[in-house]
Amino acid sequence: MRFLVIFIFSFYLFADVDATIRIEKDVESRSRVAIIDGSVGVSPNINSKFFEILLADLKISGHFLADKTHYMGRGADFSSKDYIIKYKFSIEDSASLNIQLIEVSSDKQIMSKNYNIPSFSKYPFLVHQAVSDINQFLKYPSISWINRYLVFSRYTSKKQSEIILSDYTMNYRKVIISGGLNLFPKWADKNQRTLYYTSYNSLIPTLYKLNIYNGSKIKIASSEGMLVCSDVKGSKILVTMAPNGQPDIYEIDTLSGVKNRLTSFSGIDVKGRYVDGGDSMIFISNPLGYANVYKKSLYGTSVSQLVYHGKNNNSCDAYGKSIVYSSRETKSGYSKNRFNIYLASSNGYNTKPLTSTGSNQLPTFSSDGSVVLYVKSRGNSSSIGYINLKDLKTVQFPLSGRKIQSLDW
Repeated sequence: MRFLVIFIFSFYLFADVDATIRIEKDVESRSRVAIIDGSVGVSPNINSKFFEILLADLKISGHFLADKTHYMGRGADFSSKDYIIKYKFSIEDSASLNIQLIEVSSDKQIMSKNYNIPSFSKYPFLVHQAVSDINQFLKYPSISWINRYLVFSRYTSKKQSEIILSDYTMNYRKVIISGGLNLFPKWADKNQRTLYYTSYNSLIPTLYKLNIYNGSKIKIASSEGMLVCSDVKGSKILVTMAPNGQPDIYEIDTLSGVKNRLTSFSGIDVKGRYVDGGDSMIFISNPLGYANVYKKSLYGTSVSQLVYHGKNNNSCDAYGKSIVYSSRETKSGYSKNRFNIYLASSNGYNTKPLTSTGSNQLPTFSSDGSVVLYVKSRGNSSSIGYINLKDLKTVQFPLSGRKIQSLDW
């Protein structure tokens, strides 16, 4: 069977990621913190990994300047700090965590909270929740996005792939779909209980909706050529289908099964994203002979071009009245091109670059629109990056290994 594959980019995933982080932030605007480890009976390897995740979360928030020393007691001088975070991590049948926040100036505990998670492998989420809670207690802007799952598909061999859940640092990973070729995972609900994915394991590509907690799944649609869910708005989804060899964007009501064709250009129309409250969509098309970002009302026929620079603007995402897209800025073949990520309004105005070096692809907004995830390639190395749009803070985690086909969070 032949598959029509359009704008699929492969990247590499590291097996056990230790984050290397670059942060650009005014030091004076962050709280200075020291971290004291009070854990007992935890192996040195797990203890070290836990501390690294905690340190990374504090840095990734953009709101803390954390001392990198792994303190085991109060013997040091902490007078130059604003806060001390003391934690006790323990492992029995489950993973447990106690966090205490101490204000240095008054030497008083101002916050204490206990956390527990049944599955030890999910302990990174204990760290993420604790840092998110400390951040909220100190009334910094929310960083709740660090608590969410990342879902991605990666190739394992020819016509074989798997779909994996992870935390944003990829220290936690769980294969939820394996066997055959299963691609393009997309979260189906805000609570991340269900997701859409495309199975290429039968004669016709088939879109399924999977409950990740009980394993139940339902068939949504089938189509010749290709079938990809690119965005979700309640019971309605935007999908790219090519029943007659020409990829177009459709809106499907998953409750009634009604399909509404939204594009009819003779070339390529893919990767639809809802904008402006769901009344319009942006998408990738090539009426000028190269991939570019366009906008169309869901209720009309007029189409407007949004991007006027670059000769291959091949991926995009939207949140509210904002869009992000990846734009090729060199003219050579794909392997040596520079792609940068840009942020703009949904009308194409107020454009500004978010990256400046390497090849940057697959920009995706966080659930609250405050952070953009992307994949960066530079030379022979790749990394997954996060850009805080309010603080313009950038963090990167190195990637290596198996090819990533697509991702969502």
